[in-house]
This record gives sequence, structure tokens and C-alpha cells, in this order.
Amino acid sequence: MCSSRTSAPVWSTDWGVGYDDIRAINPNIIYVSISGFGAEGPWSHKPVYDPIIQALSGLASIQGGSDQQRLRLIRTIVPDKLTAVTAAQAISSALYAREKTGQGQHVTLSMIDAVVQFLWSSDMGAQTFVGKEVSQQRAASFIDLIYETKDGYMSVAVMSNGPWQALAHALGHPEWLEDERFNTPALRDMNINDRLELTQSVLVDKTTDDWMGILDEAGVPCAPVLTRNELIKHPQIFANGTLVEYDHAISGRLRQARHAAQFSETPADNLNDALFLAADTDAVLADAGFGDDEIAALRDEGVVG
Repeated sequence: MCSSRTSAPVWSTDWGVGYDDIRAINPNIIYVSISGFGAEGPWSHKPVYDPIIQALSGLASIQGGSDQQRLRLIRTIVPDKLTAVTAAQAISSALYAREKTGQGQHVTLSMIDAVVQFLWSSDMGAQTFVGKEVSQQRAASFIDLIYETKDGYMSVAVMSNGPWQALAHALGHPEWLEDERFNTPALRDMNINDRLELTQSVLVDKTTDDWMGILDEAGVPCAPVLTRNELIKHPQIFANGTLVEYDHAISGRLRQARHAAQFSETPADNLNDALFLAADTDAVLADAGFGDDEIAALRDEGVVG
């Protein structure tokens, strides 16, 4: 069972369906409580939405690139979805623990904790060593890894020496390998603006498809920057079977993303229509012990739809 409190300061305990209430009926219950900021503390009573968590967690600062620049939100609901994924992992772990111990438990999760944990290993290195925090976060570069080509955009990413050498040769500039600014990964990171500007100055001379052929052959990690409409037509998406089409009873032909994880023994590829409102009413009442005549009477009296 899952209880969520994000848009109003009301807990499930106020409705008599808190963990202790449910556990009294079913001691083996796996009960997950999700909140914006946690059950305690000065912000525990506040309502919350995805942008609020992006702001408080430092994610907007990371997206902005630097503490000195205008902070920016990611234009999709990362904290909302990340909290859901974290909750799913927690539920799976609790179910496995119950298989081993026979015990249910109460799992608590806040959106702010989910996002901070997600960011820590990759973006919070300057806050890791206690007493040695960096007062202001600076960006190594405000040039991102999206390059303009003659007819569009592409991304090219080289980190280690091998791909960097391959890139320099593929772009027709082997002299970059003799440039002292770029001799090591550390120096290339230190001089990132110069390196990216040089790369951009070359990529703009050919089309994206031209560069994809050249860089692929050289073994340089690269990809075109696709629009959403281009994504659904990409051959790799077709090869993976990432998108599935099916007929909806009301809406007609629909396209959805399949489950990303594929299971060899227990496939979960069927996409079904969402049930209509009250579609399971009769089944729920029957499970509760109501007979057909009683269900029909409830329906006639307008108790159920």
C-alpha cells in the first residue's frame, strides 16, 4: 500500500488508513509513505510540486551551470519520476525482505531525499569532504556538448585519450594532439572552452549525416540531436522495439513506450487500456461478499454507478 502527500498538508493517519491502522489488520503489509520534504522538520507541512524540489535540492543550480549564473529548471518532471522509481526500488526490496523474514514494514520516502541522493555521487563532490566545502560552484564551461552542424545539431563526447585522438584525426586536425593544452584528460578539462570551440569550428562545415559517417568510422561517440518526432522514426528505436502501437477502445490507434527492462522468463510487454471509471465495481463488491441481487439493488438505488 502506498500513501502520498504532496499537494496538501494531510497525512493518511488523519483518515484512519495510516500504517498502524493497516498493520493492525494485516501485519505483513508493505506500506510506503511518500512526502515532499519528510515527516519532520520545518518544511514537513508544506505542499510541493516538482519545480519546488528542483529548486530546493540544488538541481536548478546544477542545471544553471554555476552558482554565479541564472539557475534553471530541467524542462521535465525529474523529481516526480525519480521519486516514483526510488519508491518502486524500495517496494521491491521490502517485498524481498518479506520473502526472507516474513515481516512487512513501513517504508518512508521524501522527494527531496530521493533527488539529493540521486545527485550526490555525480554533482556534489565539492560538498563531500567535511570542512573542505567549496564556497562557490563554478562551471568548467558554459559550452555544452551540443554542436551546430551545417544542417542541424549533433552531440560528440570524448573523455579518454583514445576517443580524443580519434576525434582530432577524424576532424582533420592531428596538430591538436601536439597542443600542450590538450595533452591529458585533466588538461583537456581545464581548457575545455578552447577544446570545444575548436571542435565546433570544424563541425559546422558538414551536415550531421556526413559527420555521423566520418565519426562512426573513427569510433568517436556521437549522435544526432533528434526532435521528438524524429525520435519515433529512428532506426535504433525500431530495432529495439522501444515503441509499441495498439488499438484503444475509445482513442483509436495509440503509441506508447514499452517497459524498458526486458525479462527473459516473465515478459511484461502487454499494454492494456486504462479501465473505465467504476469498471471493477461489481468485482470488488462480489469479493466483499455481495451477491448479484444485492449488487443490482445497490446499482438501482444509485449507491454505485
